Amino acid sequence: MSSQNRVVIVTGGSTGIGKAIAESFANENAQVVIIGRRQDKLKSVAGALGTNFSWQQADVSQRSQVATAVTAVIEMYGKIDVLVNNAGFVRGITTDMPFDQAEQVWDEEIGVNLKGAFLMSVGVAPHLPRPGGRIINISSIAAFTGGSRPGAIGYAAAKSGLLGMTYALARELSPEGISVNAVAPGFIANTEFTGQWSEERVNGIIAQTPVGRAGQASDVAATVLFLASAEAAFITGEVLNVNGGWIFGH
Repeated sequence: MSSQNRVVIVTGGSTGIGKAIAESFANENAQVVIIGRRQDKLKSVAGALGTNFSWQQADVSQRSQVATAVTAVIEMYGKIDVLVNNAGFVRGITTDMPFDQAEQVWDEEIGVNLKGAFLMSVGVAPHLPRPGGRIINISSIAAFTGGSRPGAIGYAAAKSGLLGMTYALARELSPEGISVNAVAPGFIANTEFTGQWSEERVNGIIAQTPVGRAGQASDVAATVLFLASAEAAFITGEVLNVNGGWIFGH
């Protein structure tokens, strides 16, 4: 089971980690469909990356848009082999925010980071091959730490919930030959989110990281590619930490 001729969906696939994952699959001759909310970004990235790429615009927190996107992929390619739930963002919530504002940001963060992965998984699952289908969820080190500083309430809760969802989906789908796993990255440099972090903050994280460097999007992409491979067929319900040893034992 190589990636050749497989159809792979990557949500949030136009930037950062998602883009690196999409490129890795395309380099193995998979047909990659990137899904996101920003049509201009999707068009630009898919156009630049070549014929192995297509795109669907969708807000993954909206069931109707997910259903439309999944239907379009099936109509184009007739199948879906791998789903990578990567879409996510941090807005930031603290307990001293206005109550209504905190609730609004919570709903947005839970909506994309957790509900979006749920909707995509439920929408795609009926189309995955049995055996051989793959669902891979991109969680975060924040699921274990609560974030590296205050403000990650919604994000950490969503990424932790994603792990529980991974276990539950693995329990349901593994008997049908579909593996479901999660990847929990640590600090990944030069994404839309971390690219704005101060040098002091980045150096502080690197100082706590046993391998002595920042993570790269390619580190996560390589892990996802492995979990999607035939060699990983006996791995399901697992969380692979990709954090250079910043934390381990979870």
